[in-house]
Amino acid sequence: MAEFTDAELTFLRSARLLGRIATAGSDGMPHVTPVGWSLGQGGDTIEVGGRGMASSKKFRDVASTGRAAIVIDEVLPPWKPRGIEVRGRAEVVMEPQPLIRIHPERVRSWGLTDTPA
Repeated sequence: MAEFTDAELTFLRSARLLGRIATAGSDGMPHVTPVGWSLGQGGDTIEVGGRGMASSKKFRDVASTGRAAIVIDEVLPPWKPRGIEVRGRAEVVMEPQPLIRIHPERVRSWGLTDTPA
């Protein structure tokens, strides 16, 4: 399992609320959707939740494949993209509320050490 660096944790703990999760269906076709997310309680996972999660395609895909990726990013003015991509083993969790938990196996980040304008 990959671990987040201090810069990545600082970025993840800031105000970004939207990410894009990628899963693959049983036919192998990719599926990407915008999602709400949070850093897991231990700071070592990403949790994706929201309305209707248990009946969503992304939830079914993860239940079937056990894999997912998420990108959380932003662009600071005038043009300073920064973000993080997390790929790894994923699981569906039903209680206390349905969510997808991603356990990082590969973490890639960019622009996090640049000082914002």
